[in-house]
Amino acid sequence: MLDLERHRELLRQCSIAAALEAVGERWSFLILRAAFNGLNHFEEFQTTLGIARNILSNRLVRLVENEILERVPDPSDRRKVSYRLTEKGRDLLPVLLSLRQWGERWVSGKPSNPVLVDRHTRQPIAPMAVRAADGRMLTLNELEWIDRSEVRGG
Repeated sequence: MLDLERHRELLRQCSIAAALEAVGERWSFLILRAAFNGLNHFEEFQTTLGIARNILSNRLVRLVENEILERVPDPSDRRKVSYRLTEKGRDLLPVLLSLRQWGERWVSGKPSNPVLVDRHTRQPIAPMAVRAADGRMLTLNELEWIDRSEVRGG
């Protein structure tokens, strides 16, 4: 197979498109940001984000269907529903942090507020980075896409 054909086939097998299909678009990421910051009721999302109710409802359904959020009865009022991050949803935290850090560097050009800190040290989190298995930070020039069958020791 030609090198270009090989790369096309590898890209078709990549999970980025499927991940974007599951998470959605801008509003879904803003809902997730709000959930990571402790919001969990429809009205809280709606008033904080200024999102139209029909769009919010649609995005919440999609996030629940994709098991990123779960609907649970609110313990303080059984007529209300809370939306909670699932383990799958919590695993999106590095993605959101990477997007935020990228936005600070390349879009707004300034640090965002509030700042996310390590609860123990009260120091800001480190920049998100691509790291080797041994912890070294890697640049794009040090990376290569290969077929999983070619991975050493795997």
